[in-house]
Amino acid sequence: QVQLVESGGGLVQAGGSLRLSCTASGRTFSTNAMGWFRQAPGKEREYVAVIGWRGGSTVYKESVKGRFTISRDNAKNLVYLQMNSLKPEDTAVYFCAATNQRLSTAAANFGSWGQGTQVTVSS
Repeated sequence: QVQLVESGGGLVQAGGSLRLSCTASGRTFSTNAMGWFRQAPGKEREYVAVIGWRGGSTVYKESVKGRFTISRDNAKNLVYLQMNSLKPEDTAVYFCAATNQRLSTAAANFGSWGQGTQVTVSS
């Protein structure tokens, strides 16, 4: 099991940027693919971006391509989500998650989750 704690959320105006961080603990972090998911009020949780355990492979939700970047630092047990050109529709609670499956985008395949961090984008 991997324990995850997110940070970096907040309130930002449309067009602004935020960087989310996910601090992981546990022996298997460096061998897990990692993902960022989000959940807006009244909506289902959806994947935003996923990164392979080596960091060389990434998958992005279509609506965030070109605006968001996922990265990881295995030496520091950190995963990041750089979010640029934020839009009001990006408002949600963002979760960091870990999976032992390659580049899965299905929330059901992620066994470890953080508590989430709120991102609010004002228009």
